[in-house]
Amino acid sequence: MKLATAVKQGASFIGCVFNEKIVNVSALANLNGRNFPPTMLEGIGQGEAFIALIEELLSHQQKEEHTYRLDEVIFLAPIPRPSKNIFCIGKNYRDHAIEMGSESDIPEDIMVFSKAPTAVIGHQAGIPSHSNLTKQMDYEGELAIIIGKTGTCINKDEAMDHVFGYTIINDITARDLQQRHKQFLLGKSLDGSCPMGPWIVHHSEMDNPLNLSIQTKVNGELRQNGNTSNLIFDIKVMIAELSKGMTLEAGDIIATGTPAGVGKGMKPPVFLKTGDTIEITVEGIGTLCNEIVE
Repeated sequence: MKLATAVKQGASFIGCVFNEKIVNVSALANLNGRNFPPTMLEGIGQGEAFIALIEELLSHQQKEEHTYRLDEVIFLAPIPRPSKNIFCIGKNYRDHAIEMGSESDIPEDIMVFSKAPTAVIGHQAGIPSHSNLTKQMDYEGELAIIIGKTGTCINKDEAMDHVFGYTIINDITARDLQQRHKQFLLGKSLDGSCPMGPWIVHHSEMDNPLNLSIQTKVNGELRQNGNTSNLIFDIKVMIAELSKGMTLEAGDIIATGTPAGVGKGMKPPVFLKTGDTIEITVEGIGTLCNEIVE
């Protein structure tokens, strides 16, 4: 099941994507007199009851009822406004750690930073260039985990039970701000610097999230070509480590890290500019596409 937050005729809704079309599940719920969460975040908080209700509503759907072509709607981020910062795992691919420094930069313990909720934008939304603030804007294609069940001190063996689903994140980074401030928050949290989507794939449809290809293209040129099988710290470790003494809540988002091929790692470095289009494709999910705008 692919779940999206989209807008048609000025009204946002939760939709289910099938065969290049999107079904307005919020409208189906209203038609059937059912209480339905107004936001994806609230739906995720309901756990598997949310999925069961969607399946029930779809089973009662008349042919093509409240169904639109994908190009008839605007996609917001699946969770348009997260309730807290996005957790991000740094240098979680060996080859990326090396391209950003050397073998000594490969972490022995999980490396964590965050991106502000105000950075989140959706599929096909414009990424502001912030040319007055940065001259070194870079891309990072990543698989993201959506937490579905709240927990603290989660055991690795139970970690996957806390996953609601998966989406794509472009961890846009102002490298010069990142270097200047000696920390990551400012360089990672510029408005529009966290494209997410285009939808969430429910965990029941993802057989093996630790064997997914990740490709990033800039203006059609392949820059990143990795696989989640090469994560240094896998999903179970990420969830277990983050939840040690800190509660992970339903709707929390974890960006799992990026493979080699970022602009800063090129020789010489090549940074994004206005008009550049970034496409990130993760196997089993789809493609997140955004353009840099002035």
